[in-house]
Amino acid sequence: MTSCGLLNSSNKPVPLRSGSVTVLIRGFVADVGCELLYRNEEPEPVEAVFVFPVDAEAAVYTFQARLGGACIEAQLREKKKAQELYGDALAAGQSSFLLQQEGTGGDVFSCSLGNLPPGEEAVLTLRYVCELPLEPDGAARYMLPAVLRPRYTPHGWDGEDVTQGVPRVPQGELPYTLSLSVTLQSPHGLDRVLSNCSLTPLSYTAGNRTTAQVSLAEAPPWDRDVELLVYYAEPHKPSAVLEVGLPGAEPGSLMGDPAVMVTLLPSLPEAVPGQSSAGEFIFLLDRSGSMECPMDGRDRSPQRIDSAKETLVLLLKSLPLGCYFNIYGFGSRFESFYPQSVGYTQQTMAESLQRVQQLQADLGGTEILAPLRAIYSSPCRDGHPRQLFVFTDGEVGNTQDVIAEVQRHRGAHRCFSFGIGEGASTALVKGIARAAGGSAEFITGQDRMQPKALQSLKRALQPAVTGILLRWDLPPGMEAALLGRGPEVIFPGQRCLIFAQLRGQPQPPDTAMGGVTLQYRIQDQTYKETLQFPLQPQDGDRLPVHRLAAKSLLLELEGAMDTGSVGDRRRALETSLSSGVVCSLTAYVGVDTERRQPVQGPLVRRDIPLIGFGAAPHMRKMCCFVTANSSAPMAMSCSASVPMAWTQGFSGVSVDCAMACDFDDSSDVPERAPEESPLLRLVSLQNADGSWDLDPWLTTALGVSETDARGRMP
Repeated sequence: MTSCGLLNSSNKPVPLRSGSVTVLIRGFVADVGCELLYRNEEPEPVEAVFVFPVDAEAAVYTFQARLGGACIEAQLREKKKAQELYGDALAAGQSSFLLQQEGTGGDVFSCSLGNLPPGEEAVLTLRYVCELPLEPDGAARYMLPAVLRPRYTPHGWDGEDVTQGVPRVPQGELPYTLSLSVTLQSPHGLDRVLSNCSLTPLSYTAGNRTTAQVSLAEAPPWDRDVELLVYYAEPHKPSAVLEVGLPGAEPGSLMGDPAVMVTLLPSLPEAVPGQSSAGEFIFLLDRSGSMECPMDGRDRSPQRIDSAKETLVLLLKSLPLGCYFNIYGFGSRFESFYPQSVGYTQQTMAESLQRVQQLQADLGGTEILAPLRAIYSSPCRDGHPRQLFVFTDGEVGNTQDVIAEVQRHRGAHRCFSFGIGEGASTALVKGIARAAGGSAEFITGQDRMQPKALQSLKRALQPAVTGILLRWDLPPGMEAALLGRGPEVIFPGQRCLIFAQLRGQPQPPDTAMGGVTLQYRIQDQTYKETLQFPLQPQDGDRLPVHRLAAKSLLLELEGAMDTGSVGDRRRALETSLSSGVVCSLTAYVGVDTERRQPVQGPLVRRDIPLIGFGAAPHMRKMCCFVTANSSAPMAMSCSASVPMAWTQGFSGVSVDCAMACDFDDSSDVPERAPEESPLLRLVSLQNADGSWDLDPWLTTALGVSETDARGRMP
């Protein structure tokens, strides 16, 4: 079999012609269908390989193809067996297709279509379901990943990384198109939908505004992930969805019994200063070469390192007096500001701020294990709970090794992670936060960084929630079997998702209601959240609740597999095969057995390209494609409003800034240090106690005169 990549110079056509995505969003769950249209315009049969990103927590559950008028449903098999079937089909001249998760991270998939005859078309369809995160402003965030960045493989790591071989092409030169159509449903009503791409007007299909439709108004640029922010009338209302099992499945099995998804939003009290806020805060900043890339592929996009520094400065300025802190930077090597954590004072804060502003993405590769081990080897301070904040673009190949290292030390700290820029690995960023009882946030070029950073800090300052108990109130004859670990961490403003399998039949059969109670303790106070829900299951052919429940269980089992548990591996394989949800142990494979004549001719491989843009200057040799002016200065406009909490000690003055700073977008100057953003400039003037000194630097940053400022003070 001949193997070759994309050859634009010889005008070889790429088999993938278009992608069509349909999404059904019900509350905070998205059911996604993706159709990939392939056409072979070459004289030989081709094998088309398309590598693409998927959220690490998404449950991929269906794969099928339309070949020559026939619809072929792929079968989920143990991965090695699926690969053998695919290879045998290629050797026999049969058209076949394979969908598999690459590596163990869970956020990169490859779709292979083999032996597509000359002149023929094929349509591959995959479906997945995913939870939607709750944004600080109450929006449900759906993201269609479009950016897949090459993952860095540390020295000595023996794993494979498929992302390194994906061909890259310039912006505007991808030979395939994308369409996106979204149906929205919510019993509480839909308010509005925002996006980083152009949308058609929101079309309500019900008079009570509970259903609506929206689509992309034009083909989106492939240099960014497509993002939708869906605003509901009552986003914080608890709910429960009970779903009927799969017809024909064995009663008592995961797919045969009803499954319930309970969504709670516990009301936690605000942290009281002095109780647990004086912790130890360790900031771990990615300074690898890829952090010098832009946040996305658009002109005037800031560098990832600048966004990470801005987030770090905001957090540094918001720390409470009496705490301890330290700052680490890592790449191929790592370094720290101090040999060990130091007390947070005006002097240490000012010194650290000056050093942060001088940081660059100049430490080479992305080797995060060494600094993590150094941090964990340093003793914790009594009475100062350790909180680890990680800022990274997530471009590592040894994701599971990193997550396992964090998991081993979960009893000694909490981990809060920030994915910086488009294409940040959801497997890494979410995985390390989940492993150590923290939370994950993603900051892209369109995001407001402030609320996400402050929300993470607020969670870190919150006293640890202990004694978490879950009690079910079900009629006689029924019991609930928890799927996954259940809630282990509770934070203010964060949804708590619970999946359970309901076994048995209620007695009497017409019992209408069930209930669940979440109980937890904060210091010496006990709190309870109770929800009643109807016991009449909803019908549906896609079973999104069952798929998400299976994925939740698989995430737990695959994490335990790293410890060498044969039982967990066997259960993960059984769960994947019975639910149809792909995991690292399984793959979907389909073979066209209807074609009577084998496909003749040498098979040519065609790797489907992805967008390539803006690599860091010293990382260009590692990329298949970079733009000609990737190191040119960028223009950036920014608008920031200062939270009220920042104005302590400066009352009476209205602090609101809306300033723009433009950088010369000229490639004549190859290198120039980026100017400081207005937000960073203002925050850098803040004192450790939260106040500002009224001086010319502050009034210049605010755009007011010192006389006007003094005149507005009480």
